[in-house]
Amino acid sequence: MLTSIRHGGDIYSQDVFLDFSVNVNPLGPPESVKEAVRQAAEYCGLYPDIQCRRLRAALAAHYQIDEEMIVCANGAADLIYLLIFALQPHYALLPAPTFSEYRQALNALGCRIFSVPFTREEGFIINVEKLIREAKKRIEQKTPPEILFLCNPNNPTGFVTGRKDMEILAAFAEEEGIRLVVDECFMDFLEEDRKEENKNPLFPENSLLPLLNRFPHMVIVKAFTKIYGMAGLRLGYGLSADPRLMQKISSVRQPWSVSVPAQMAGIAALKERDYLLKTKTIVREGREQLDQGLSRLGFLVYPSRANYLFFKDLREGAEDGRFYQHCLEKKILLRSCADFEGLDKSYYRVGIKTKKENDGLLRVLADA
Repeated sequence: MLTSIRHGGDIYSQDVFLDFSVNVNPLGPPESVKEAVRQAAEYCGLYPDIQCRRLRAALAAHYQIDEEMIVCANGAADLIYLLIFALQPHYALLPAPTFSEYRQALNALGCRIFSVPFTREEGFIINVEKLIREAKKRIEQKTPPEILFLCNPNNPTGFVTGRKDMEILAAFAEEEGIRLVVDECFMDFLEEDRKEENKNPLFPENSLLPLLNRFPHMVIVKAFTKIYGMAGLRLGYGLSADPRLMQKISSVRQPWSVSVPAQMAGIAALKERDYLLKTKTIVREGREQLDQGLSRLGFLVYPSRANYLFFKDLREGAEDGRFYQHCLEKKILLRSCADFEGLDKSYYRVGIKTKKENDGLLRVLADA
């Protein structure tokens, strides 16, 4: 039986010319990554290193942390499932709307999920105090959440929860023994509010990466998928200062889940810097282009800071999804947000692409 899970990027079951349903780097993979994959063909007759030793060493040097704090996986989604199966939580807390894979993984285990809705009236902005209140309520009712997922920037809205608020949440989770999982897969697309010379673009100011040792109950999920345009290679990783958790994850994963090409590509990608700076410029310009274009067309556009935009079709009857179908007839694929909790078919997410591709989307939308 085929899966009913819906995500962006389904260009295989329908005729698509421009795919705006995915939120992947519009530049595509760096040339160094492509070259690494070509070289990896020579080693495809060998089993991959189960421990991803060279890749983990490169990541450790990059983030200046211990290798034992890193576990690699077959994409961020794989890591989410591994976390769930390693921890076996009975109760979980999720903001809504947010990335659907958290719920999917928790449901697969039979975990009871407590949703904390952030509505249109609240601007879909995640309020940390509201999350903490809900967690305290569940603790009082003897159904304490053992795990809490927070995507930052959030998917599909692109909203960022600030560093100060994240520290408050992490401190609360640490005190209560709640496993806080912070998904920072889109953090690397952010341009900084403060401008510092020689600032490493892989250490955004809103990231909790520098606080791993302070909050050992915290796990940060990252991936090469989005920022390096490596969706087809499948490479993600988790970071935590809890050695027992790292060991648990390693004990439940399939041995050869990270391929030779993925490991070699990851090592090559970590050397890229100019590519990342160029990406931030392209994404900012494209986001402004689409924001202005969608707003002129009468859509309600939310102020994303990520490499995608979240918007609502305000026309009467938009909940039937006809706008999505119109675009598909024009061979343009959008990401309908109907399967995100708290949203319906009038909400969409579009990935930022090149100026030419963005122009093509706006022409089709204007026609609609």
